[in-house]
Amino acid sequence: MKGMHVTKWVCYAVGYVFIISGILKLVDGDFKGTFASIGLPFPELTLFLVAIVELACGMLIAGRMYMRLAVPPLILIMLGALYFTKIPVLWTEGFLSFAFNARLDIVMIILLILLWQHVRSYHLA
Repeated sequence: MKGMHVTKWVCYAVGYVFIISGILKLVDGDFKGTFASIGLPFPELTLFLVAIVELACGMLIAGRMYMRLAVPPLILIMLGALYFTKIPVLWTEGFLSFAFNARLDIVMIILLILLWQHVRSYHLA
């Protein structure tokens, strides 16, 4: 493990988060209500698509495969999660509640952007 590059660990961590999130969305019925309550069109279909994308892209990132294709959809999902579920907290409960509730979303967006930049610079070099 001595020479293991930090990017591998970031891929494993990001992949883990999205794999678990995708699986949970597929097996936990509570997410149907959550997606319906935030006003998304076709909430059950949207939930299923988000879960499959999270699972598939998380697996690709954990395996460090097709990163250029796997990272952008997850960035969009995280931005959507911030917009639909965290921004309302900012308006109703204030900045500290928002910052606390959005902490994982913000960290995941940062890590995904770092992975995206790493993949782009690696392929351009």
